Formats: sequence, C-alpha cells, structure tokens
Amino acid sequence: MTSPSNRGAPVSTEPRINDRIRVPEVRLVGPNGEQVGIVRIEDALRLAQESDLDLVEVAAQARPPVCKLMDYGKFKYESAQKARESRRNQQLTVIKEQKLRPKIDPHDYLTKKGHVARFLSHGNKVKVTIMFRGREQSRPELGYRLLQKLAEDVAELGFVESNPKQDGRNMIMVLAPHKTTKTRPIKHDSAEDEAPAESVEE
Repeated sequence: MTSPSNRGAPVSTEPRINDRIRVPEVRLVGPNGEQVGIVRIEDALRLAQESDLDLVEVAAQARPPVCKLMDYGKFKYESAQKARESRRNQQLTVIKEQKLRPKIDPHDYLTKKGHVARFLSHGNKVKVTIMFRGREQSRPELGYRLLQKLAEDVAELGFVESNPKQDGRNMIMVLAPHKTTKTRPIKHDSAEDEAPAESVEE
C-alpha cells in the first residue's frame, strides 16, 4: 500500500523493464522488430536473459502490454544523443518588425530595406507593417505595391510567408528567410538587436 508520504511523488516517465513488468502476459517484439506474439511474462523474461537483453514495456496501455527485447542502456544513450543533436540543430525563430509609411522617402526606404535584409540574413522572420494615416487609408494599393517591391528587393534572402493583408489602419506582410540561409550570431551592440522582437519606425 502506498504510504501517505509518497502520494505527492512525481510519476516516473521511464518505461518499466524486466522484473518491474508485473502482468501475466505480454505481446512480445523481438530485437529486430519481429512479432513474436503473446507470451507469458516468465517466458519473455527468460528470452531476454538468454539473449543478454532487457525486456522493455513500450506500449503499457495495450492489452496485453507490448514489450520489446532490447539493450535498454544502449537505447537510452542513443535517444539522449538524438535529443542533443535535435536541440543543436534547432534554430530559435525570432520575429522582427519593420514599419514603413506608404509615401516613404527613397533614402529611408533603402535604410529600412537594409534592416529587413539584415534580419533575414540572421535567420529571423520579419513582420513588415505599412502604416496609413489620414487620407492615405483610401489608397491601400500604395502600401501593397511598396510591400511587393520590398519582397522583390530581398528575394535572395527571404520569401513572402504571409501575403499583404489589411489590419485596420495598417497593412501587414511577413517575410521568412530561405531554409538555406545560414544564421549568423547577432552582435548585441545596439538596443534594436537586444529585444527578441523589434519595431523600427520611420
């Protein structure tokens, strides 16, 4: 019977192995994935011992539970290696934001296009926002054309992940870096690069 002091103990996520498997029979899978069939737990444990392998419960909810013959120590080591490799290859997706006006000055446009190109080259997505004011709201095509031009100008570094769409007074488009873009570490030498999300306004 479980003592009161153990009631709050965390539930183990480790599979049951060998003598910890307490059921009368199991559906046994061989070390190479071959189906052995339903066998008594005593026979499964004997086969594991004769093969110098572990009996590991891989599907506890099945009836009867599914168990596999394997080298559990080797399995855990390889799983940990794969998990580390996956984390190493995983890139943190950061969304930067760049704001423009529909009638932006050519020089300012080049500056902001440079920001977008830099963000994409660092492997970040960029949310580009066109801000309409006053009567500009009646000319959404100006913002649309500007966003199209920007997408074309940075096409070597990224692609349009979310097409331009109206959002109140703003028009928004999302650019994403190409998969082949190599992420370069960003030097935190200014306030604009320190935040995970960035808004650069005119």
